[in-house]
Amino acid sequence: MSTETVLVYNRDEQDETISRILYFVEHHWNELLKFSRRSEYAMNRWASRYGYENSARAILDKAKKGNNGRYAAVNLMNYATIEFRMFRGTLKLNTFLATLELVNAIIDTAIYYSEEGLHKLSWSEFVSNIKEPELIQYLKERKLYINENIDIQEEM
Repeated sequence: MSTETVLVYNRDEQDETISRILYFVEHHWNELLKFSRRSEYAMNRWASRYGYENSARAILDKAKKGNNGRYAAVNLMNYATIEFRMFRGTLKLNTFLATLELVNAIIDTAIYYSEEGLHKLSWSEFVSNIKEPELIQYLKERKLYINENIDIQEEM
């Protein structure tokens, strides 16, 4: 028997979580671009960004204006869904699983972190919480996973 947490949101709570997803994507754009396997040109064409702002709400407000249409990295044009468009398609099972696991980790982070917590969250801290082996392997292949602190000793 498995236990699953079911979260019930009202519209304001849902918007707050979506705003934190958008903030995370903008805050960690360079890492997500590398993960996506898209060129910067392709990303701008098929999955453009809304642009970094100092608050998650400001990014959501830009997104709701719909200036990017559906070709946004995180598409909010459909009423009942959020579409993550930033990832290039694949037929490789491990890449597909890693992508799903990353999206799940981003959503979990947006649900459980406050906006202030997201401001402080580095990429290294984010990936250190990941436990899924497919995602860890993919992050290592892309040189996006740092799992141990390295002690640097200065020469005397």
